[in-house]
Amino acid sequence: MPHPPPYSLADFDYALPPELIAQYPLTERSASRLLDGRGDVAADRQFTELPALLQPGDLLVFNNTKVLNARLRAVKATGGVVEVLVERLLSPTLALTQLRSSHAPKPGTRIVIAGKHPAEIVGRDERFFQVQLLDLASGNFETLMREEGELPLPPYMQRAASVADTTRYQTVYAQHEGAVAAPTAGLHFDEATLNACRSRGIEMAHVTLHVGAGTFLPVKTEIIAEHKMHRERYVLPQVTVDAITACKARGGRVVAVGTTSVRTLEGCVRECGELREHQGETDIFITPGVKFAVVDMMLTNFHLPKSTLLMLVSAFSGYEHIRSLYAHAINERYRFFSYGDAMLLQRSTA
Repeated sequence: MPHPPPYSLADFDYALPPELIAQYPLTERSASRLLDGRGDVAADRQFTELPALLQPGDLLVFNNTKVLNARLRAVKATGGVVEVLVERLLSPTLALTQLRSSHAPKPGTRIVIAGKHPAEIVGRDERFFQVQLLDLASGNFETLMREEGELPLPPYMQRAASVADTTRYQTVYAQHEGAVAAPTAGLHFDEATLNACRSRGIEMAHVTLHVGAGTFLPVKTEIIAEHKMHRERYVLPQVTVDAITACKARGGRVVAVGTTSVRTLEGCVRECGELREHQGETDIFITPGVKFAVVDMMLTNFHLPKSTLLMLVSAFSGYEHIRSLYAHAINERYRFFSYGDAMLLQRSTA
């Protein structure tokens, strides 16, 4: 029997063998597998087949954000170690962060970042802390991240970032710095695959959504409607709006590369009432029952249990269909999460 709405958090749980969580990227970006989930029955393919699965006149929409070296190391006056993950900059010397330490620091606590940059925790907003640099002569957070920061691999990669990650945890088209996590569906594309898409007559456009650290925060409310979604900054340029309008006019399909592209396009429509040039922030929370205004197809990776992104893809292609695709992927030993395999989805018409 199909599961009737409303859905609870437990409805988006699934058992994932730990060994299926990809800890490292494959040697070649496009060597990933591709689960073709457009039809009722899943089809196992390779990512290099993607251009042939699309049609001339379709439009791929990529997120061209670039990941910052947003993880910083600090110590408290007591000697306690603090890990600082910059979520976003509120000013050149004030950052909204996540902090990890044995005891959560209170506002007023002073820390020293990278052994030489004094700072103070000046406020807290639920799971996030505001950190103010105190020595203006020592620079700002952008400089600090560039010189002292580490690439912030997701928490399920239980290792430190390596030199290889500095390129592999960025898309080949990354352009605008501001994310603390990669838009991972785009990691599969290399220049050969992009060129194959162009040769087939598939158009391309870009948005920018700076993925925040909140993307990894778990949903803690059993009633999912009570979850407070994190906000992320985005830019939707006029050239992309024009490309989407032209695509729809010629009967092509808008193919969002990743959930971040989906959130940008659908978030703009929700905020502005239409798709138009815009920049701002979105906290759109897409769950089953939400209707899509722009996106026809989606390329995405596999998402964590009980995550908002699993809810998003369930809204897009249908709850039962996504459950069956994930069961198939686990049975066929697909690789999961950021460095894992990809899935191609079609918008449900139900």
